[in-house]
Amino acid sequence: MAAITRLRSLLFAPATRPDVLVKMPRSGPDGVVIDLEDAVPPDAKESARPNAREAGRALAGEHPALAVFVRVNAVATEWFANDVADACVPELTGIVVPKMQSSDHVATVARALGDAGLAHLQVVAGTETALGVADARDVYRPPVTVCYFGAEDFVADMGGLRTESSSEVLYARSRVALIARVSGVLALDQVVPSFGDDERFLADAAQGRALGYTGKLCIHPAQVPLAHRAFAPSPEEVDRARRLIDAYDAAIARGEAVLAFDGQMVDEPLARHARAILAAAEQSDT
Repeated sequence: MAAITRLRSLLFAPATRPDVLVKMPRSGPDGVVIDLEDAVPPDAKESARPNAREAGRALAGEHPALAVFVRVNAVATEWFANDVADACVPELTGIVVPKMQSSDHVATVARALGDAGLAHLQVVAGTETALGVADARDVYRPPVTVCYFGAEDFVADMGGLRTESSSEVLYARSRVALIARVSGVLALDQVVPSFGDDERFLADAAQGRALGYTGKLCIHPAQVPLAHRAFAPSPEEVDRARRLIDAYDAAIARGEAVLAFDGQMVDEPLARHARAILAAAEQSDT
């Protein structure tokens, strides 16, 4: 299966709610996650697996353009092995594994997928512990193709305090985006728990995009269109990028490598950024 190239939104729903799972595609997310971890209490883990299996097969079959994942419990838990073996099906795009923090975890996940006949599935690595952030370079390797930063669990692991400004996770959030970029995996930004606060979601997503994230974890369908809006270039950005490239190409044709544009000195790095904006806009239109 080809690696995923776009995940602006990844919408989660509990495996214990089949009625909610079938509705997930309605908001138009790029990907959906059938969650066996945080959204499912310990005494319901086993009974939720058949729901995950059936929903995964149905969603993948009925919505071929949708990326469909199951989030299993962490490698170190008693539920991980059976989650992979009993809740995951070949039709899935992949699995989401929370709290990955070492190359041993990656090897364990790859082995479990192979044993279950699911070696073709992609892995979304949850980076949400202090060790996971510190050793992310060891985690972002095949079969991992996507990662996400989990701010809530990270702050809890650090013994810190979660604030609205997110300043307490700026270093970790930045590091995850950086390591993802150099490792060639997509990076998805942290959850915004206040699903009724559009302004806060958009502001948080704008910060994530500025750091290099390409999409957002969503815990409510209403957050999906906001994520798509936040992680696509605005019409103003596209217009400026197009004008900048036209002016830059004309300067190069004159034998000039630097020019003044809108009161700013423009050279190849800024032109490259403008080309990336145009490419992202083109992808968002598809």
